[in-house]
Amino acid sequence: MSDHDTPTSDRGLKGEVTTTELNRHERTLARRSAESRATVPTVEYSSIADVDALLTRELEVGCGVTAAVIAAAAHALRSIPRVNGAYRDGRYELYSRVNVGVTLVSDGLHVTPTIFDADAKPAAAIGGELADLYGRARETELHPSELAGATFTVIDSSEYDILAVTPLVLPTQAGALAFGPVRDVPVVRDGVVAPGRTMQLSLAVDHRIVYGHHAAAFLEEVKSFLEEARI
Repeated sequence: MSDHDTPTSDRGLKGEVTTTELNRHERTLARRSAESRATVPTVEYSSIADVDALLTRELEVGCGVTAAVIAAAAHALRSIPRVNGAYRDGRYELYSRVNVGVTLVSDGLHVTPTIFDADAKPAAAIGGELADLYGRARETELHPSELAGATFTVIDSSEYDILAVTPLVLPTQAGALAFGPVRDVPVVRDGVVAPGRTMQLSLAVDHRIVYGHHAAAFLEEVKSFLEEARI
């Protein structure tokens, strides 16, 4: 057996090793991530929304972009109910309530509280609820019931200079939507190139319940809601 074939540990080659125990939220995240990749056959779709009108409107309303995307997703979930469900044990489950989980990420924070009945709330109300949830999440004051019951998940990756994120689909849901940062880009309007601002939308779905035409229709609903600033 050659030296390359000998099973040896490389820990010594990596220098001093520091081991850190996962906290409760990190353990939950690790478990759900493993379950998602192991059990959910996902397909990803993406689109680009022109958000010039949205950015003007959200400043007037004071809701924030994340709240606007949640409102758009909630509208699309009501319009395309197949996405507001789950595949379980050879059956489809479709949910009567539209509860959107929103992943809040910052230094030392990674939680996904739920905006219940998001389709019945304007973006301004969603924005106020988000601010409250974020503040209490920073103080670890969220109740377990506020971290459950989501029928869909929205991931805000707009703080990072990345093009797109492929979101994880939780086994109890049919899909998840991530949105990236607003970018200043040239766009074509009425045949004329003009300065514009766009946002990348990335949708991942469980292909056992959401097929291509469902996913395309969902993204089109989200895109049109944002581009028409229907908040």
